[in-house]
Amino acid sequence: MTRNSKAQSQERFNQYAQGYVTSKTHAKGGELERLVAIADPQPAWVTLDIATGGGHTALRFAPHVAHVTASDIAPNMLEAAREFITGQGMTNVDFQLADAEQLPFEDSRFDLVTCRIAPHHFPDAGRFVAEAARVLKPGALLLVQDQVAPEDHVAKCYTNTFEQLRDPSHNQVFTQAEWVAMFQSAGLTVTHTEQLVKRHDLLHWAHMQGCTPFDVEQLQVLLQVAPPLAAEWLQSEHAGTPEASFANHHLIIAGRKGGIRTE
Repeated sequence: MTRNSKAQSQERFNQYAQGYVTSKTHAKGGELERLVAIADPQPAWVTLDIATGGGHTALRFAPHVAHVTASDIAPNMLEAAREFITGQGMTNVDFQLADAEQLPFEDSRFDLVTCRIAPHHFPDAGRFVAEAARVLKPGALLLVQDQVAPEDHVAKCYTNTFEQLRDPSHNQVFTQAEWVAMFQSAGLTVTHTEQLVKRHDLLHWAHMQGCTPFDVEQLQVLLQVAPPLAAEWLQSEHAGTPEASFANHHLIIAGRKGGIRTE
C-alpha cells in the first residue's frame, strides 16, 4: 500500500474509534490473558503497545509493569484509548501518536512491545516488525496477535478479499510461515506460536465498519460461493440469512531479540 492507503487507515480509525473501544473482539477474549501469561511481565518493565486501538492490551498489561506507552497513528483512536484507560483509574500509561513503521523511540528502550489485531492494516508489516525489534532491549520480547491466513494461496487471497470488502483499510493477512520469516528477518528468535479461532456475527461485524446493505449482500455471497479450502477456513453458518456468521483465525507469535537481557 502507498502513503494514501496509510492515510485511508488513519481516516477510518478516526471515524470508528469508539467502536474499537466497545468491540467485543478487541475488548474481550481469553487471548488477553494468554498474552500476559506468555510475556510474564515484570514490575520494573517499560513497555510499548503499538496500534493500541481502544487501548485494551495496554490496559491489560498496565497493572503488571512500571509504565506503558500506548501508541496509535490515529489521533481520535488515541484519544478514545486515553479516555478509556484513564477512566479505569490507570496512571502509568502515556499516549503517543506513532506510525508503526517509523516509531519515534530510541533504540533498545522497551522491555516488551505488544501489538494486537492491527498489523493486517499496515502497508509494510515486515517494516513494523523491524522497528519493533529496534526499540526492544537485548533479550526483550515482541508479542503480536493478529489474524492469520490459510497456507493455501487461493484460500489466502479469497479470505483477504472478504476482509477488504468489509474494510478497505485492510491490507493483508499473512500465513504463520510468513510471520515467522518476518520475525527471523528482524533478528528475533521465535519463542512461541499458537492459533485460535474467533467467530463473528456477520451483520454486527460489517456494521462496525459502516458497510452498506449492498456491501453486506456481497459479503453474504462470498460466504456462499467460497472455494472449498476458503470455505473450510471461514466455517460459515447460516450464510445468506440475518443469522450468518463466520470464523477467522488468529495467530499469537512471540519473538525475543538477540543479546543478553539486563534488568
